[in-house]
Amino acid sequence: MKQFTRHWCGLLLLSFSCTLPLHGQLSAFGMDEEQPVTADLVAESSHIQPGVPVRIGLLIKHQPKWHTYWINSATGYATTVEWDVPEGFSISELQWPTPSLYVFSGFTEYVYEGTTLVTATLYPPADLPEEWVEVGYTADWLMCEDVCIPGGSKGSLRLPVDQALPQPTEHADLFKTAEKEQPVTDHPYSLTARVEGRTVLLEVSGPQIPASAYFFDQDLLINPAAEATAVSQSSGTLTLTIPLAESTAEIPEKLSGVLKADDGWPALEGRPGLAVNVPLTAASTTSNTAIPSWPVTLLLAFVGGMILNLMPCVFPVLGIKIMGFVNQAGESRSKIVMHGLVFTAGVILSFWALTTFLLVLRSSGNQLGWGFQLQSPAFVLALALILFGFGLNMSGLFEVGQSAVGVGSKLTGKSGLAGTFFSGVLATVVATPCAAPFLAPALGAALALPPLSSFLIFTVIAVGLSTPYLVLSAFPSLIRWLPKPGAWMETFKQVMAFLLYGTVAYLLWVLAGQLTEASSFGPFSFLKVLFSLVILAVALWIYGRWAAFHRRPPVRRIGTIVAALFLIAAIGTGISGTSKGPSAWEDWEPGKAEQLAASGRLVYVDFTARWCVTCQTNKAAVFSSDKVQNAIAALDVVLLKADWTNKDAQISTELARYNRSAVPFNLVFGPGSPEPVNLPEILTPGIVLEALETASKQ
Repeated sequence: MKQFTRHWCGLLLLSFSCTLPLHGQLSAFGMDEEQPVTADLVAESSHIQPGVPVRIGLLIKHQPKWHTYWINSATGYATTVEWDVPEGFSISELQWPTPSLYVFSGFTEYVYEGTTLVTATLYPPADLPEEWVEVGYTADWLMCEDVCIPGGSKGSLRLPVDQALPQPTEHADLFKTAEKEQPVTDHPYSLTARVEGRTVLLEVSGPQIPASAYFFDQDLLINPAAEATAVSQSSGTLTLTIPLAESTAEIPEKLSGVLKADDGWPALEGRPGLAVNVPLTAASTTSNTAIPSWPVTLLLAFVGGMILNLMPCVFPVLGIKIMGFVNQAGESRSKIVMHGLVFTAGVILSFWALTTFLLVLRSSGNQLGWGFQLQSPAFVLALALILFGFGLNMSGLFEVGQSAVGVGSKLTGKSGLAGTFFSGVLATVVATPCAAPFLAPALGAALALPPLSSFLIFTVIAVGLSTPYLVLSAFPSLIRWLPKPGAWMETFKQVMAFLLYGTVAYLLWVLAGQLTEASSFGPFSFLKVLFSLVILAVALWIYGRWAAFHRRPPVRRIGTIVAALFLIAAIGTGISGTSKGPSAWEDWEPGKAEQLAASGRLVYVDFTARWCVTCQTNKAAVFSSDKVQNAIAALDVVLLKADWTNKDAQISTELARYNRSAVPFNLVFGPGSPEPVNLPEILTPGIVLEALETASKQ
């Protein structure tokens, strides 16, 4: 509860902080004008000796509970330093100390806290006539506690020039400490890394191996929240099994980062980190590991078809239908087998008919390759809704297929091969609604695979469904070994529902990326998709409660109508979330708004960031308004988005032009207007409409 409260309080503080200039933000935290993170440029030596390298460093001080980020950051951005050195000087790359782990509300980051010294080596020329040398710097960082605020520092350091031997300064001990904290590149340990499936195995061998270690990934290759498993072996080898991040599409040739031992590396006098920069052997892409081979795919299809027989709608008919074969054929084994083959033919032809229907639907649109359909938000939404509905069915929220089972019991009494064939067709019809979790993936494949491949997969599923009938028709004595129908089947069905919910969660993750990354979709598109699932659940709950077979016909009719209305609302809500809006945002660039306005266009500029809750609230309140959208379309407004989620010096400079240092900040440029209309932090549709009207008349 404490973590939950901390998380939401942080969001509220962030929302508040986004509406204030930086001075106001810091005042809100009781810091007045002093930043929670400050920096100074310091030197290890008292002066510069011509031609002799000297170490300088940025001394970063964090107030308690505040942190900045390492060179790799999944949600924040790293500290950067730009140097301004005199002519003839050169400077090395920054040397970063080994970072620490920071975990907050499920997010794991690599950070620095307390006092941190980031060092670099300055190389002066051999000829220095000056008496003094001035080195300048500009640093930028993101400083975070429960909320995050962009920060930075700018300054310089004057150092005298002298031929005498330099003396250590008061900061010299800090440089020695920083050197011990930096990852070691020259060490007695052997490092190897290889890829196996969706994991990276990092092995360390050498003297005095520690019991455990953590790998800080430099390339966002792994998921920081996934804890690496470290196993110390008697042979003196430490093995880390590191899960890959879900977003990792291609694996690099090398593994780079820092391997930090919890208690330091004994062979290195307890220094915390080893620099890792080793080749990744057997590096296979995620696409090669994620897509199963054809034998595996066909095996899964066959097993899926077999499992269809365990569904409650199908299983009770299994033994009865086999006994029907025996009764129809007498004691002739060949006739019993013939009925089994004809029944199988009915199942296979039914699946072929389903495949043909799906291919006809596909041919009316574009020909899609493997996985291409998942690039369509509408397709992903439809698949998620269908699977979610199937899951609710399996969880017992509503039932379908009972009427088909009733019809099947009547058909079992028909004689002749025609009746047996039709029973095979019926078995497919009965299995489809009752066992949709296994057929739904095949439906998705049929919309993507070539026609022959689609027919092959559906044929294998049909053979899997028919196999128990073939076996029992050939060996009728096996019927007595079948488990009796009972409550266990309902439990099995409900357990299988959770596999569907997991698939829905994955599809929603895919859909979230599609809707949140595309500027042409509305800011709350994904929220509409989530609500469509909720409305669908309500529709199916109404259907299951008031349209069930035991209800009186008037109640069933009303329940069906109301459920249908909710179903239509669910589909409509989902479609509205995956439909592109009438207006698309363009990326802001310096001078772009002024140039467009000078050419006669009306321009709306939104300075925003994902971590600014007020920014998102403004978008929800304003751009979901039909009046605002209609006005944007009628006035042909150009929408520009200045995204400050990650640091951007150009956006920071532009904000400073208007005496701002925080978002949200919105401007409206009009044709011929010398100055844009400056909007307040909290927006409403009325405020935006008034600003558009004012700017259009200027």
